[in-house]
Amino acid sequence: MKKHIFRLTILASFLVLFSCNDNNKLTEVVEVPLPTKEEKITIGSPDDVKVEAGSFGITKLPFAYDGLAPEIRSLTLETHYSKHYVSYTNNLNKEIVSTEYENMPIEDILKKMDLNNAKLRQNAGGYYNHTLYFNILTPKKEQTPKDTLAGSINKEFGSFSNLTNQFKGQATKQFGSGWVWLVVDKLGKLQVTTTENQDNPLMRNALIPGTPILGIDLWEHAYYLDYQNRKGSYIDAFYQHINWDKVNENYIEALKKVKKVY
Repeated sequence: MKKHIFRLTILASFLVLFSCNDNNKLTEVVEVPLPTKEEKITIGSPDDVKVEAGSFGITKLPFAYDGLAPEIRSLTLETHYSKHYVSYTNNLNKEIVSTEYENMPIEDILKKMDLNNAKLRQNAGGYYNHTLYFNILTPKKEQTPKDTLAGSINKEFGSFSNLTNQFKGQATKQFGSGWVWLVVDKLGKLQVTTTENQDNPLMRNALIPGTPILGIDLWEHAYYLDYQNRKGSYIDAFYQHINWDKVNENYIEALKKVKKVY
């Protein structure tokens, strides 16, 4: 266990409340009281994080919680990984016990489930989305796509810079909680798309159906401790730490699925 001293400008823990507007879109309201004194915060190790027994486990975080600092600090990453991700995993496992989904791959659950089942939809989406999110981050900064993915990006978007502008632009415009994705669509083409809440492009309601190979979490729990209302700064920070080698691996696997299905 590593101990860190933070002179906090925001409270080290925060209360997340959910509210729905007329469109059933979830938003987060985060209370941030001012601190009264210097506090000592203990940051653990991702290797110590466990989930309850069930069909699904969490992906291993391949670096320490401070591995993305200073862009994404250890407290933010620990809270996101060991609290939010674990919660989605445990809740998903509870939802599918003794159901047809208990031994089904997560991708199949997302494609086949009843979208009116709000708990399953939220937790299955939250589990899949966060698994992808934590798999495509790296402490190495400013990487760029290579190999097959690089060629396809140039073909579909004109350049990596164009993809970057489109991805960041969609993320900036996304209102409330949701995700922005780079997906391989049913024709094998790359597209940028968005979803609300914990939905993703594998679900039947997707505007652009496809297999996600990259996704950014735009829920406030992903960035508020570091950036408060400066979402654009978080988007830039996230983009610095994308593991494009992993995204390329995801791309190759997604293309195989396209060829297999179509």
